[in-house]
Amino acid sequence: MTGPLAICLLASEATPFSKTGGLADVSSALAKHLHAAGHDARLFTPHYRPRAGEMRPRAVPPAEPLAGLSALPLAVGTHRFEFSVLQATLAGGAPVYLIDCPALYARGAPYTNDADEHVRFIAFTLAVLCACRRLAWAPAILHCNDWHTAFAPLLLEARYRAEALFATTRSLLTIHNMGYQGIFPAAAAGDLGLGVRGDLLYAPDLAAGRINALRHGILYADAVTTVSPTYAREICTPEYGMGLDDTLRARGAALTGILNGVDYDEWDPRADRYLPAAYDAEHLAGKRELKDALLARLGLGAAPGVPLAGIVSRLAVQKGIELMFEALPKVLAARELNLVVLGSGEARYEEFFASLARRFAGRVAFRQGHDEELAHWIEAASDLFLMPSRYEPSGLNQMYSLRYGAVPVVRRTGGLADSVEPYDRERGSGDGVVFNDFDVPALEWALHTALDLYAQPQHWTRMMVNGMRKDFSWRRQVGRYVELYRRLIAAA
Repeated sequence: MTGPLAICLLASEATPFSKTGGLADVSSALAKHLHAAGHDARLFTPHYRPRAGEMRPRAVPPAEPLAGLSALPLAVGTHRFEFSVLQATLAGGAPVYLIDCPALYARGAPYTNDADEHVRFIAFTLAVLCACRRLAWAPAILHCNDWHTAFAPLLLEARYRAEALFATTRSLLTIHNMGYQGIFPAAAAGDLGLGVRGDLLYAPDLAAGRINALRHGILYADAVTTVSPTYAREICTPEYGMGLDDTLRARGAALTGILNGVDYDEWDPRADRYLPAAYDAEHLAGKRELKDALLARLGLGAAPGVPLAGIVSRLAVQKGIELMFEALPKVLAARELNLVVLGSGEARYEEFFASLARRFAGRVAFRQGHDEELAHWIEAASDLFLMPSRYEPSGLNQMYSLRYGAVPVVRRTGGLADSVEPYDRERGSGDGVVFNDFDVPALEWALHTALDLYAQPQHWTRMMVNGMRKDFSWRRQVGRYVELYRRLIAAA
């Protein structure tokens, strides 16, 4: 098939409407660049209304009701809801459809621990398919993301395939993180409304009293992708497959890895709307100015020649923060180094960074939560950027850091292995410091190696500039998805 494709993208979060992690950036960027390439790409995401008294996020495009798609009935098992569809556009004109159902999505956060969490996202998936019906729009590709929409391929086969609108629709599941699978009690199976097609559910899980949303996406999608080639190999092993490695191995060549891209319209120091100074690989003075300004803003020491390390992260076990419990205090005590951390998550990690800031007052700053502006400042002002992840499906911050001249210090896993090349002093090649083992001595080695290189300006500048000239743009990566879409359609 040649020509424009009709692509229905389902994502539980999408920048700038909602964001807890990289999925939000990826879903919006993919939609935007598919649209720019001439495809009929439509992104669907829940409309997470703030609770009474809460402020709406800034810079969110206005959303208007879509004619004929208001107060539509929706059944999820025995549950009854009404939903409407609002329409907005991303920068560049890509359409976004917001599924508005206050009973499900006005809870103050995209994700909850509520007993009906599975209902919220089954409802979202069904609402998207219903909206396609109402719009009389037949998507060639149904591209779902993570467990929240992973039932879509199963529902397509069991409930919608007989309809002319969906007769040739092909499905693709992208796994952004195997750590989140959508596991619910087996009693929740009735909410899928499969009726006599209940035999399609994975029997061993049901026998164990559970149902796994992500497993069903892996089983029934026409193809499965994950967000880096290395992670695609890793998740087929027991160490990284998190109980689904057997199901993934069974898909064989249907599983591929496509490294996430970077939206350089948003993440580029040459024209970053959050920064008062611009810079690039040939003109680095702006980076020095921004570093001085951020140090002053955070109350950190500004002694000349002291490197600044940055961390912007969810504070979760995936991110390898427990390695820092021992490594960071030792390195901070032994070497000249400042550190700024932005993130939130598990209480033990938040308390660690808060205590580190108290112990090394004037050298370490910790800001809890997510602040998009500060995240851009940290990338721009930092000399090095820490990501010692236990596993990292793709990672975006290391690719942001490369463009901003913040040398990544990373563990060789997943997308970190696919995007950061170890610096070679002899050849002057490479753009980061990479370590292999998930242990404290390895992280200490990496930090000391980075600080030793920082003390050698000719090597440090070469390493920075190598990274700043790399291209991970979505303009390159989106073509890999289009190629895959076309293969799926041809196979139908």
